[in-house]
Amino acid sequence: MASCSFPEVHAWIQSLPPLSQWRTKSLSLCLCSSSSSSQPQPSLSLSISRNPDSPAVTFSIAFEFNLHISLWTSRLYRINPSSPRLLDEEAMFGLLCNFIEDVLRYGSYKNGSSTSSPKIPKPYSYSYFSDIFNLAFLTLSLLICIYEAPANLRSSCLDSLKGHLINCRSRNESKLLMNFIGPNLEEQWMRSVNLAITNWILERQSMNHMIKAPSPLFSYVLSAFGMWKVHLYCPIIAMDVVNTSNPSIDERLAFSLNYNQLEGVIQFNYKLTIRENWVDVFVDTDNIRFDIVRLVSETLMNEQGVGASEKHFPSRISLQLTPAVQNNILSVSVGKSSENPTREISSEKAIEAGFEPPNSYLGLKISAGETITTSLKPWKFEESVLGYSANLNWFLHDPIDGREVSSSKPSRLALLNPKAWFKDRYSSAYRPFTRQGGVVFAGDEYGEGVKWKLCKSAMGKTMEWEIRGWIWLSYWPNKHRTSYSETRRLEFRETLHLTIA
Repeated sequence: MASCSFPEVHAWIQSLPPLSQWRTKSLSLCLCSSSSSSQPQPSLSLSISRNPDSPAVTFSIAFEFNLHISLWTSRLYRINPSSPRLLDEEAMFGLLCNFIEDVLRYGSYKNGSSTSSPKIPKPYSYSYFSDIFNLAFLTLSLLICIYEAPANLRSSCLDSLKGHLINCRSRNESKLLMNFIGPNLEEQWMRSVNLAITNWILERQSMNHMIKAPSPLFSYVLSAFGMWKVHLYCPIIAMDVVNTSNPSIDERLAFSLNYNQLEGVIQFNYKLTIRENWVDVFVDTDNIRFDIVRLVSETLMNEQGVGASEKHFPSRISLQLTPAVQNNILSVSVGKSSENPTREISSEKAIEAGFEPPNSYLGLKISAGETITTSLKPWKFEESVLGYSANLNWFLHDPIDGREVSSSKPSRLALLNPKAWFKDRYSSAYRPFTRQGGVVFAGDEYGEGVKWKLCKSAMGKTMEWEIRGWIWLSYWPNKHRTSYSETRRLEFRETLHLTIA
């Protein structure tokens, strides 16, 4: 069985003695191993080795199993003789940058960014430095095991690293790391990590081994300046399949569908109004964005898949806001839902008849025509209340027959129709998505907000609000000729805070 906790790598490095006190050329720390005594198991270790030509050291990650199998080596770090520790703050920051840069290098593409090293800011405070250092190293260790370790050795260590990465402590450290590196590097980081996770899951599936994703969903929340903000990322392959037209899928289409991830941002505005006998808490939608982003280059999508335009699209979004403690809640009110889907029907019939003169060939000309025009608003928004929970729901409908897309599949007739709404859905002028394949819901278009009325006894307290969400992604063929369709779903849950003052 793997060890129950991942070692404190930062503390171990800080506790190392000066080079003058070393009795060996290197020192090692076991990262994960099996405690089974029945047969030897491979162990993953971190080693620090002295440079023979200068006062400097390098770090390496290796498998120890009969033979020493090196997987990764860091840059060279010089020792500051005047520092009381083996590595001073500057060197430790450089090592952290080394971890981050090497995680990003495992990403498949950079979205047009330059090939130069990413600019990683120095921390304003080192109070949380050890947390982000340990998390960055743990993530790098996972990716190195996935990509560099021999397939017959890495299984037990990958399971151990997966467990460490999804525990509560690592999730909190992840939020610190994302805040530290900033939003641009955050996107690259998550794409690199989720590409590795996608590859690992596909490898296990190819061996008929089912696996729960190491990080099926990463999300975090910010609460400040009158705004609640949730970020979330999830590889498509880690989402649960809720319905499919066919359990089998051709290999090239599967490649295009699997190598994407969902990226989402949910933003609410909140406002407090102090009344004479109660307090109003008003929450409205500021911006909700969901995008389906490819994890590999467009060239690879075309070579091994059926193109980047064959991918899932958001088909339903459900959010629920709930006060955690409800004994001081008096009521909750929601705004109106959007109007029923707009349907415009115009019918035009005409009959023309004519009779030629007697001195010409006898003839009767009759023509009849009928024109029917139908249009349907693709997205419908609904607000509802369950207890003191406010539910916000967006549903995508098929503009032809009005069916909800997330719970249905395209008809065979629609699959043959080149003008069906889901064909060329990222370039048509009537598309329900952005050109990138995502959706954006702005507060001025969907909903008037939710209002909770609180007792005056809530004044001065910090209340918790829970936000739960369910996102459905569907695939219907775009340009590729196939009858395959499916819908996947994920669920997330986060806690928001609001001080009543």
